[in-house]
Amino acid sequence: MDFQNHTVEKIGGTSMSRLDELLKTLFVRDTDKETYNRIFVVSAFGGITDKLLEHKKTDEPGVYARFANEEDDHGWLDALSEVGHAMRAAHQDILAHQADRSDADDFVRDRVEGVRSCLMDLQRLCSYGHFRLSQHMMLTRELLSALGEAHSAYVAVLALRREGVNARFVDLSGWRDERELDLDARIRDGFDGVDLETELPIVTGYAQCAEGLMREFDRGYSEVTFSRIAALTAAREAIIHKEFHLSSADPKLVSGGRVRKLGHTNYDVADQLSNLGMEAIHPKAAKTLRHSDVPLRVTNAFEPHDPGTLIDDCPADTPGAEIVTGLDVRALELFEQDMVGVKGYDAAILEVLTRHGVRIVSKTSNANTITHYVDAPLRAVRRVEKDLNTLYPNAELAVRPMSIASVIGRDLKGLNVLGEGLKALAAADIEVLGAHQTTRSVDVQFAVPRESHDAAIGALHAALVPQEPAETPEAPAAKAA
Repeated sequence: MDFQNHTVEKIGGTSMSRLDELLKTLFVRDTDKETYNRIFVVSAFGGITDKLLEHKKTDEPGVYARFANEEDDHGWLDALSEVGHAMRAAHQDILAHQADRSDADDFVRDRVEGVRSCLMDLQRLCSYGHFRLSQHMMLTRELLSALGEAHSAYVAVLALRREGVNARFVDLSGWRDERELDLDARIRDGFDGVDLETELPIVTGYAQCAEGLMREFDRGYSEVTFSRIAALTAAREAIIHKEFHLSSADPKLVSGGRVRKLGHTNYDVADQLSNLGMEAIHPKAAKTLRHSDVPLRVTNAFEPHDPGTLIDDCPADTPGAEIVTGLDVRALELFEQDMVGVKGYDAAILEVLTRHGVRIVSKTSNANTITHYVDAPLRAVRRVEKDLNTLYPNAELAVRPMSIASVIGRDLKGLNVLGEGLKALAAADIEVLGAHQTTRSVDVQFAVPRESHDAAIGALHAALVPQEPAETPEAPAAKAA
């Protein structure tokens, strides 16, 4: 892959569902030089992966979850048929030409029926005692997930070719490929023969590889694929197109036009945002870009001429709060009078949380109390609670719904964010249940009642985020050949 002076760009599912609006703005530019020398990595159309796996927010079962339930042999078949209908409905709204619609329908039919046959064969095989369905579930999850990205990439290629663009479908999903390739080899194989000066590659966000992306990253795999492509091809810049700008707060929570685009921040801030569920990029993907010296830009897909926000390793010129955001959490508080001077309590709690897949956002402790603020469904937290009550029968365990409001910046030194934040929240009559500041001075967290989440973000933003326009750095110069 001898590419030079190109970008690797990623589009999420919500934006892909509005592909018809983006064709002549984001994808097709004024000149061929602007249109080409780009690589697009795409996610499945909005809602499709939820139907293939499970709903990301409600956990409503999709094909995967139904297939895993061996008591319901036909539920997954009906769910897969529903996926096929949803895929066809998605591209009907995007493809204006009947020939393209028919082509896309055939593609969906071939892939869906292929998956159906594969899963039926697997189910039949596992009816024998020597084979266990549980041993194949991760591969099943990957097979299903790949279906969504392959469909959206194929449809995008059809739509772009109708606009006169020489788009190329780069399918990294390993469909009917018997080879076992690692991720780098899969990417190199997919880009073999691609000419970026005359072709616009549209690449599946899922990449089938020996490492098994979903095993480690689950539904964050598309950003891992995106970042690895950027690193392997030595991209000038990696760009993520979202439906909004990376801003100092959610405009729905901070009114009066006081929210501002960040313009420039660093990967440290991006990591803090990820911890609070507001991912600019998956932390592992950010690590790949940092180590490869590829800067990241986050833009609004529907404002293609706005340079958005550049994320790199540069420190701030001056200290300042950059963004205020928050997350609903559950506070898991364990009080044990005999904890003082005894080692092992924290390790045992962490083991239980890890075993149940509960994500820790933050934690605090004192002589006899350890509190973990976790982001997990209540049923998972209840399982943790049950195990901890068994492990520590004399302890007092409480689970409370709360929210964390966090002030984040590349450098918060000397700003007294903790003190000023407490004053701002008190002035807004918001009870503070806890506060946490680390010595690195990149974020300060305030635990507040869940019903105060929105008001807390508004009060902290008004008190701590400066109102002058954010800097908007230009794209970095092209790398030397």
